[in-house]
Amino acid sequence: MDNIGNIFAAYRKNLKYSQQDICDKLTGIGIPTKPAAYSTWETGNSIPNAVQFLAMCKILGITNIFNQFIGGYNPDDPMAELNEEGRTMALNYIDLLKGSEKYQAAPVRILQPVRILNLYDMPVSAGTGQFLDNDSYEEVEVGPEVPETADFGVRISGDSMMPRYLDKQIVWIQKTDELNDGEIGIFYYNGNAYCKKLLCNKKGTYLISLNDKYEPIEIAEGSTFKTFGRVVG
Repeated sequence: MDNIGNIFAAYRKNLKYSQQDICDKLTGIGIPTKPAAYSTWETGNSIPNAVQFLAMCKILGITNIFNQFIGGYNPDDPMAELNEEGRTMALNYIDLLKGSEKYQAAPVRILQPVRILNLYDMPVSAGTGQFLDNDSYEEVEVGPEVPETADFGVRISGDSMMPRYLDKQIVWIQKTDELNDGEIGIFYYNGNAYCKKLLCNKKGTYLISLNDKYEPIEIAEGSTFKTFGRVVG
């Protein structure tokens, strides 16, 4: 087996990287490494662990790890017993196969994760307020277009949250009973459900519409008021 440090040093110098450059690249992919530590790899005074070793191979462009670091006969290499002329012919034939649609590998289809969320049929009011019926919903499949933090969806009713949210638009909600000042959420107030922006100041608590033709709704002391969740998408 060839010395790992010598191979690292040869590839690094060929790429015109300094040892500091290598450390910066390792740190950039989540493997913090100081030049003093890296230097011991090249001198052979220490060896990298498996994660560090594979990261170094990626940085230096070492693709055939077996041949580069172990050498000799590789039983898994179909061209191991071919001479140079045979290898060239094999590679030429591979190029011919690649050029034929018949032998091209099918593109990998990445299946997107699917979740089932409740979508409430009764609209949350974006105007005068309507009660959110907890039993009136349908289950819908959603993909990555819906934030992972979403727990359920509702349909907006009205134009008070325009231009950001339109009438009948679905908004996705993260369940929480606390919102910060300025956040948009779904609220229950005196028998009605609202999609509004929360405003809290010294004067009191208000539900604010984004459409300025609607007046703020002031939350009276002692009234029934709670938060259903935060709009996340």
